[in-house]
Amino acid sequence: MKATFWMLGMIAAIASQTPAQAADYKVGERIGEAKAVSKANPAYKTLDWDDMMPGDWDPMKSLKGLDLDKLDDADPRAIEALEQMRSAWNDAPIVQKLDKQRVQIPGFVVPLDMNGTQVREFLLVPYFGACIHVPPPPSNQVIHIVLPKSLPKDQQKTLNQAAQQYGPVSVSGLMETIASNTAMGFAGYRIKAERLMPYKLKTN
Repeated sequence: MKATFWMLGMIAAIASQTPAQAADYKVGERIGEAKAVSKANPAYKTLDWDDMMPGDWDPMKSLKGLDLDKLDDADPRAIEALEQMRSAWNDAPIVQKLDKQRVQIPGFVVPLDMNGTQVREFLLVPYFGACIHVPPPPSNQVIHIVLPKSLPKDQQKTLNQAAQQYGPVSVSGLMETIASNTAMGFAGYRIKAERLMPYKLKTN
């Protein structure tokens, strides 16, 4: 399944022909392994993006039987299939057992609400450029992050820096299976953030 979403991101990146804005990531590049996040907090369950999709769900079901390489973008069959896929993705099934779990997960920031230069609300997504340079992922691959009224200065600085380039952060908090329809896409989950950290891979 991981390869599936990496491929989806790359397909979208190629289709968009939009350059990346963050030097360390290419459009469509997926976040690294969640389990590789440094300084994992034992108070939170380390969550991978694949954990948020039911095992029997096929995100590409509406495209089966179509050879997209042979279809022009304006082909009615391609347009209809993509519309069906988008509709299915907006209402993608969630994993209900994740409700009320305290989790930690890394992802890319897509700002929703800013007060000056400070981010107050954002979406967390699994690959760079989602919702900005390329179409949103399925809703079960989008998390609506709600921040507390105030963040420690170091955490606010980390978030602001990530938001400027839609870069990565690690979010810890209470996950809820509550859907949101935002200006940047549908989210199948919500996290009430308690802690934000820069996202870094272990080097040893």
